[in-house]
Amino acid sequence: MPRSGFPALAPSTVPAFCFLHFLLLCPSCARQSPPANRNLTLAVVLPESNLRYAWSWPRVAPALRMAVERAQGELRLLPGYQVELAFLTSELDGACSEYVAPLNAVDLRLYRDPDVLFGPGCVYPAASVARFATHWRLPLITAGALAFGFKQDDDHYNTTVRTGPTAIKLGEFVSHLHEHFNWSSRAALVYHDVKMDDRPHYFIIEGVFLALDKEFNNLTVRYQMYPEDEDVGSVVQFIRSNGRVIYICGPLDMLHRIMLQAHREELTGGDYVFFYVDVFAESLRGDVNREAKKPWQSNQAQEKELREAFKRLPLLR
Repeated sequence: MPRSGFPALAPSTVPAFCFLHFLLLCPSCARQSPPANRNLTLAVVLPESNLRYAWSWPRVAPALRMAVERAQGELRLLPGYQVELAFLTSELDGACSEYVAPLNAVDLRLYRDPDVLFGPGCVYPAASVARFATHWRLPLITAGALAFGFKQDDDHYNTTVRTGPTAIKLGEFVSHLHEHFNWSSRAALVYHDVKMDDRPHYFIIEGVFLALDKEFNNLTVRYQMYPEDEDVGSVVQFIRSNGRVIYICGPLDMLHRIMLQAHREELTGGDYVFFYVDVFAESLRGDVNREAKKPWQSNQAQEKELREAFKRLPLLR
């Protein structure tokens, strides 16, 4: 959901933008001349190799290095400082680890004494490290940690700065949609969930559910997890019985199945409003079966039907 007046930034570049913004607004640490050769250490705890994460180290590292170069060169900030990047992984066996991340954050704190911490982005590792950062009174900047639980008024996370999309802001946006269009009857949420790794779809749709359930007294909000047996018929029956405004959050192939069945059962004619919740625009990335920015494409014979179904499908991101 781009905000007017601000450039659209990729999640991997936002931490670097935030670092520069921090320096520009902090004259005491950016422009006053400290003792010569003083170190400024930027500690980083992010996934080391898995590029599926928008905040993985290979994506973030170039942006951070460019930010440091610009701060010390073109902007002439940090006179007399030697800026160092200290990286340790938050990844174990190719996935975010709530075990590895806090241990490495503690090691960085003990042995490198950082001035600011970047990451983690995944929800469970970020929660653990953010609590440590609050205890250390250390700023933590992350493009992830999108869960509703990272509330600004929570003392556990009061040094955490989230620069990416959040479940809270997504919920606020959905509330504005319902208020603007007077959608005050029934809403239904369908989401995919695997109780391992980062559970991204669960934490994204959580913000929508909590916002609608809190803000609208007369709105009936129901939810259903996408069944493991991929029984699309039961999902469409749930939609028919419980919703008029539908929010779907899950992998693209799940969306294809639901929309195809909904179209065949004539739910895409205007009586129902469908939204696909995809905050990192993963559905717009191309693959071997479809072009980029064309998520309705597939190598199946039903592509024509999917195209018609997708005409009724806004994208929330």
